[in-house]
Amino acid sequence: MKKVYGSAAEALDGLLEDKMLIAAGGFGLCGIPELLIDAIVESGVKDLTIASNNCGVDGFGLGKLLDTKQIKKMMSSYVGENAEFMRQYLSGELELEFNPQGTLAERMRAGGCGIPGFYTKTGVGTQIAEGKEVKQFGGEDYILEEGIFADLSIVKAWKADTTGNCVFRKTARNFNPPAAMCGKICVMEVEEIVEPGELDPDHIHLPGIFVHRIIKGEHEKRIEKVTTRSREEA
Repeated sequence: MKKVYGSAAEALDGLLEDKMLIAAGGFGLCGIPELLIDAIVESGVKDLTIASNNCGVDGFGLGKLLDTKQIKKMMSSYVGENAEFMRQYLSGELELEFNPQGTLAERMRAGGCGIPGFYTKTGVGTQIAEGKEVKQFGGEDYILEEGIFADLSIVKAWKADTTGNCVFRKTARNFNPPAAMCGKICVMEVEEIVEPGELDPDHIHLPGIFVHRIIKGEHEKRIEKVTTRSREEA
C-alpha cells in the first residue's frame, strides 16, 4: 500500500469536504502541519470544525484558515495568541468549545482507542461541566467527556519510514500522537523519510498502523514569541 505522496495537495486529494471534523497536531507553532494547512486553505473547503490545542497565530498555521473564514468551530484549550480568533469569536462568527488541555488530549487519545467517553474531575464545578453528566466515584464528582472521532487527522513528525512508523522531535511530541490516532484517515508531513528498519523500534512514538499518507517537505519553523536580552543585560 502506497503511503508516500509527492505533495500536500496530492496527499489530501479525495479526503476533504465541507463540514468535516479535522484533528490537528501541534502546540503553539511547535510541530504544526503547516504544509497540510496551506493545502487545506487552497482547497477552499469550508464550515470546518477543528480540534487542536490552539489556532496558530495571525496569518500563520491554523490562523490562515481563520483569515479565509473556512473554520466554523474550534475545539481548543488556548486561544490567546490570535487576535483574529478573538475578533471572530466575540462577533459571533466563530463557535468555540473550550477544553482543559489534558482533557482535549485525552479526548483525542480516547477516540483513537475506540473509547466513546470517560469521566474526569477536571472542570467539575465550572462552566466546563455545564450540560454534562456528573457521576460519583469514591464520593467525589466526575464529569463525562466524549472521545473525539475525527474525519481527518493532520500531523507533523520529524522522521518516518515509508510504512508510517514515526518519531516526533522533543516538544513537537505534544498533541501530534493523540491527534493522529483519532482520525479515520491520518495524513502526516515529515522532515525526513527513511526505509523500513532504519528507525530504532524502541524510538518509534507512533506506529504506522495509524498513518495512511505521508509527505516530506521544508518547514519554516517560526518562533511564536521571541524574547531576548540586550548584550549589556546578558
